[in-house]
Amino acid sequence: MTPDEIRNFVDEFYAMTANGDWEAVDRCITDDFFVSEAAGLPMEGIYPGRAGLCELYAKVIGSLDVAAIEREETMVGHDMGVVKLSLRFADPAVRPAEILELFLFRDGKLAEIKPYYFDPNPVVAAAASKAAQTA
Repeated sequence: MTPDEIRNFVDEFYAMTANGDWEAVDRCITDDFFVSEAAGLPMEGIYPGRAGLCELYAKVIGSLDVAAIEREETMVGHDMGVVKLSLRFADPAVRPAEILELFLFRDGKLAEIKPYYFDPNPVVAAAASKAAQTA
């Protein structure tokens, strides 16, 4: 994929997930697609396929009480893209989480997403804040 194709793909992918267009997501991911979240995070684990991505999306938005996802930059390389994100939480006492999401492509489709958190503490704090509100 060219750098422009990767940038456009990433833009469209974020729009599809934000709009809940999971059928469109399904058409642009590989059969063995997965997202891996690091150990120690409230949503740690491997999320395979469209169903896994739906589950992860619901966990992140719901259990962390995400108020906004701000995309700051997209960097591209050979069959990969990296998106710099900031997650802002509903609880103003929790500082934003800084994330780099690695997108890996194979044969023009998305094969893997691997998020890297600069500091996982805001994510953990956001989950604790949300849990305390619902307790």
